[in-house]
This record gives sequence, structure tokens and C-alpha cells, in this order.
Amino acid sequence: MNKISILMIEDDELSCELITHYLEENGMSVTATHTVTDGVSHASQSHFDLLLLDINLPDFSGMEALKTIQHSRHPIPTIVLSAYSDTPTKLMAFRYGASDYMVKPLDLQELEARIWVHVRNHTALPPTTTETPLFALKETSIYFRGEPLPLTPIEYAILSLLIRHKNQTLPRTVLLDSLSGVRSDRALDNHIKNIRKKLGKTDKQHTCLRTVYGVGYTLVF
Repeated sequence: MNKISILMIEDDELSCELITHYLEENGMSVTATHTVTDGVSHASQSHFDLLLLDINLPDFSGMEALKTIQHSRHPIPTIVLSAYSDTPTKLMAFRYGASDYMVKPLDLQELEARIWVHVRNHTALPPTTTETPLFALKETSIYFRGEPLPLTPIEYAILSLLIRHKNQTLPRTVLLDSLSGVRSDRALDNHIKNIRKKLGKTDKQHTCLRTVYGVGYTLVF
């Protein structure tokens, strides 16, 4: 099996060294850069399985790098690494295409685990098709395989959020922060369970809505 190839854009040289050393000791290949300019250049010239991206960088905002890379011909899964723990910053990162968000100081074992999850999910994505879209948002309804789903308002809010961030893992914290009517992990799990039941009438193998254990949920289509 080929090594996982990581591109890291992080201007803190000590953090770069620590993360690079840990990940390479665990069988990954890391290309470390310290500016948006260098990072975007590397992303456009070489293949990487995943991007580790700081937000505060010396030349441009990490958010600009995120938008540029995710709107390129070859977007890659991205874990944002930031000292900012506020919800607006997290939501902005996800809107710009981040797959995940970790607050510094980092637990390197957790970082490694999340990298494996996102790379595995990304490489397992099904091929695209020109047939009827699997999901479609129309006004206040969601269509699945061309048929409207009988969703409650909260189920609609959860599923529409997952659709807008398809093929990305949305952490539980982001979902809970975004949904005013869902106040606990248990409530979120129950709503996800009900959505799965409604999808299951057509999707018998439940392959679309996936649980990323210890992180959150992802909708793959």
C-alpha cells in the first residue's frame, strides 16, 4: 500500500516539525510549506491525499487557500488546524470546503485517526453519474431518487445541511451548533436514525448516510 501523502500549510516551524515527525513515524509522507503561495503551488503540481491547513498564515488567509484548492480541478480532503474555537470560524471553514476542523493544541493521535478516516472516505467515493440526482433540494422539500421524502422540519434541516456539504464529514459539534432544535448528541442520533429509516425505503443498504465514529456524519453521493 502506498504511503498517505500529506500537504501541510503551517507557518509555525516548531508545529510543522512535530506534526511532520509524528506522521512520518506512522507511515505517512508529509510535504510542509509555510505560506499560502507555496502551498497552493505544491497542490497544483503534485497529488496529495489530504491537506492540513492553518488559518493564520503570513501572506494570505488560510481561508483563501482553502477556497482556491477546493475550487481547483483536483480538490482534496482538508483538515483545518486553528487556534480559533468559535463557531462562526468553524462554519466558515466548512462553507469553504473543509472536511474537518481541529482546535490547537492538537492531540497528534487524534489527528492521525482523522486523517485515516478522511482519506478512506475520499478514496471510497462512488463514481459520478448523469442519471437522476440521488438528492435534490426543491423549495422546502428534499427528493431522494426523484421521490419526495416525508421529513420533519428538523430532519429537513439536518439532511439539507449534509447535502450542502456532501462527501464531507460534518462533526457533531458543527451540526449541533447549526441546529437550534437539536440540543444533545442523543437527540441528534435519534434524528439521524429516523432519516436513515426514511432513506431505507429506497436505499436498502444504507450506503448514503454514514457515521464517522468519533467525529460525526457524512452523506456520500
